[in-house]
Amino acid sequence: MTVLPDRPLEGFSLAADFPEADAGTWRGLVAGVLRKAGKDVPEDAVEDALATLAEEGLSVRPLHTADSGPAGFPAFPGFAPFTRGGRPEGGAVAGWDVRQRHDRPDPAAANEAVLADLEHGVTSLWLSVGASGIPVSGLEAALDGVLLDLAPVVLDAGDDVEAAAAVLFGLYERAGTAPAPGGNLGADPFGHAARTGDHGAVADRLRAAVGLARRCHATVPGLRALTVDALPYHEAGASAAQELGCSLATGVALLRALTDAGLGIEAALGQLEFRYAAGADQFLTIAKLRAARRLWARVAEACGADGAAGAQRQHAVTSPVMMTRRDPWVNMLRTTVAALGAGVGGADAVTVLPFDHALGLPDAFARRIARNTSVILLEESHIGRVIDPAGGSWYVERLTEDLAQRAWEWFQEVERAGGQLAALRSGLVETRIGAVWEHRRGRLATRREPVTGVSEFPLLSEAPVERDPAPEPLSGGLPRVRRDEAFEALRTRSDAAVAAGGDRPRIFLAALGPASAHTARASFTANLFAAGGIEPVHDPVTVDAGSVAAAFAASGAELACICSSDALYAEQAGPVAGALKAAGARRVYLAGRPGELRETYERAGVDEFVVAGGDAVAVLTRALDLIGVAP
Repeated sequence: MTVLPDRPLEGFSLAADFPEADAGTWRGLVAGVLRKAGKDVPEDAVEDALATLAEEGLSVRPLHTADSGPAGFPAFPGFAPFTRGGRPEGGAVAGWDVRQRHDRPDPAAANEAVLADLEHGVTSLWLSVGASGIPVSGLEAALDGVLLDLAPVVLDAGDDVEAAAAVLFGLYERAGTAPAPGGNLGADPFGHAARTGDHGAVADRLRAAVGLARRCHATVPGLRALTVDALPYHEAGASAAQELGCSLATGVALLRALTDAGLGIEAALGQLEFRYAAGADQFLTIAKLRAARRLWARVAEACGADGAAGAQRQHAVTSPVMMTRRDPWVNMLRTTVAALGAGVGGADAVTVLPFDHALGLPDAFARRIARNTSVILLEESHIGRVIDPAGGSWYVERLTEDLAQRAWEWFQEVERAGGQLAALRSGLVETRIGAVWEHRRGRLATRREPVTGVSEFPLLSEAPVERDPAPEPLSGGLPRVRRDEAFEALRTRSDAAVAAGGDRPRIFLAALGPASAHTARASFTANLFAAGGIEPVHDPVTVDAGSVAAAFAASGAELACICSSDALYAEQAGPVAGALKAAGARRVYLAGRPGELRETYERAGVDEFVVAGGDAVAVLTRALDLIGVAP
């Protein structure tokens, strides 16, 4: 064995042979690449040219350096403004509270699920009580066998919050124990108004909520009474900035009511927990939670609070908006990324919705996967052992700063409108959120924001996942939206045609030339039409217009799309389109941009061109309407 000399390396540098890097050199190189691509962009504008849209009004630049981050070093975790975390160290379990939701109306079945969750890694319970979940009369049975001094309970009871709280107080008294820290009665008068549109009863609900907060503060330390739930805004299509701004306005309204009732500002702050959505954009989720803590610390400071009282307690829930009904197994990936973002972002409690959440009540397997998502992140990936791991990243710091600024602007606008309740009553909140969602709907329709398993890579032959129906959620106020809603409506039309005894709509793919010429566009077209429930019939053995017409006639399709290279289009697209029309095709598409030959193709019989970035929902809707598939 060779023995290496025991002496230090002298004059050794890994980067010795490379020139020193700087932003100016990078910009020059990027400008050169853009010129080769036909885009003459000045060097000082390349970052603007390559910026991408994270959400409405919030862009992400391609390069982040120390100069692009916010000024100054953020405070350490556990110190104001709490951007890096509300605690100076990890929790008792070195991570977050694994909080699972239960809304099964049968108290016995709910109890079975609750006990199974607690036995296998869940550390707190989030119970929907009342019309949308467990009956108030069944709450005690649902909690039978639960050690209330170990498992915090969080209620979501709407109008039944006082009755549900009375049951819970009674359970604590009979158990002779203090509730486990981290519980919450879930009183949320403003969130309830946003959900139901019942703005007139907010004053009464607020008085009840304040009464519960006073009782919790006086007699049940560790139990909070109020939830600032931002999910109604997120589920209506709000941007992250709007979600944060609405939560700030709601929190301020609750602070005013609590302090007017005699609670000190520190006591009032201690009665609030904030609930946010965690989406599959992990960096936006991380930035949102960091920005939320910073903004709330600013509110607390303005109210005269001292010390750690301004640390926001956060409950993150994986986004219901991103959950799909088709190919729901992909939801496991979405919720994993969302839970990672929530944990890295510093949430105190994380709820992973089961992958079948959009289909009804989850089964035991779905609940197991949901709780194990957090357990694996905590116990195997050890995400909770590092505080603010994204902190110091210039990208994350810049995104946090920009998001905080946008959220603060929206919060100020709501306050100028008279506060959260006035903004809800006037329609300001719904109008602004609706505009953001309309923009996002456009991105979803054009598949610039793809939905895997729905708008991209759909599987028409998948067996549907059946679940027991869930209780009807509260409605009447802000709408509830989903990313899959437009494509789901199209797929439902196709399924209804099959259920009525007919065949699934079909489109014939006239693939011209060798595989190298047609594969890319044939795959694109098959993917596009399958997203609308239209089954692609692909027959690549076509050599001339006559064979194409025969293959189309045998396919049983009413629609056809020509797929090949631009060169072969120039030679064959016209005769093939004419042959397809003669064979009975009700509509002939051509995959790709026609360029200067558009009029030639249209004269030959091409009715429409399908291209990447086009409005897929509009194309598919017209196709189903044309062949008589009922809406």
